[in-house]
Amino acid sequence: MTLQGPIVVTGAGGFVGRALVARLGNAHQALHLAAADWRERIDAMRLSDATVFHLAARVHARGDDEAAFMRDNRDKTAALAQAASRCGARRLVFVSSSKAMGDETRDAPFTLDDPPRPVDAYGRSKLAAERALAEVAASSRLAYAIVRAPLVLGARAQGNLASLLRACDSPWPLPFGALRNRRSFVHVDDLARLLVLCAANPAANGCTFLAANREPFSTRELVARMREALRRPTRLVDVPRAWLERAGAMLGHSEAARSLTRSLELDPAVAERELGWRAERDLRAAVAEMVAAYREERAT
Repeated sequence: MTLQGPIVVTGAGGFVGRALVARLGNAHQALHLAAADWRERIDAMRLSDATVFHLAARVHARGDDEAAFMRDNRDKTAALAQAASRCGARRLVFVSSSKAMGDETRDAPFTLDDPPRPVDAYGRSKLAAERALAEVAASSRLAYAIVRAPLVLGARAQGNLASLLRACDSPWPLPFGALRNRRSFVHVDDLARLLVLCAANPAANGCTFLAANREPFSTRELVARMREALRRPTRLVDVPRAWLERAGAMLGHSEAARSLTRSLELDPAVAERELGWRAERDLRAAVAEMVAAYREERAT
């Protein structure tokens, strides 16, 4: 799908950004917002009639305080939206997070009818960024769309996923056999396809979408798939969830532990209905890609 006019991408060098740039297939301008002169960089960027994809963000990092998250996620989003409005950008597509809604679901997936209740600084800053973008758009003619993404899978995924993959590549038993949680995911290529649809489809203007594969997974299933792809014995031990969370807290990794033990599901019905988008890549294919990239990196 070809977009008209200039294309500006923040976070182009990141995991999702690389997949998006590959899908766009044409020239784009990378806007780097991590530098101290980020305001000047925004002002210098050509935004007239541009499609702007805003992916750059401060993600989870130990020691980061609320002010740092608000500066990098809310304030930079607001400044970019103001510049895009002022210069006459065509549309701004913002990648938010399921964390803007909360960090756990119980009886049913999150839908857009659920009131957001973020519980950490990252989630609060993402929700604040969404609201700042909507406020700028409401007082101008800026077109925009927001995509809330869950866990993103695919080759060279980083963070907790990379750590879990390394743990699976061992002969030792892992303590996830008792976990029957339900977590949504989206493959990085499916997410990139949705972002392009949000930029191109008039029906996306002013809307928020939840990106997710229709089939969730449990941590037990994810680990089993990883070990299968690594050609390792499954070797999962049944350890109660409470014990795993207590151990994570003792090690200073409460949030990482809860991401393994708790459920977090999103309902993608609005994106499916309004944009005709549907996630196509399943868990087995995503894990196979992750393992292939992992082996390639280890061989170099």
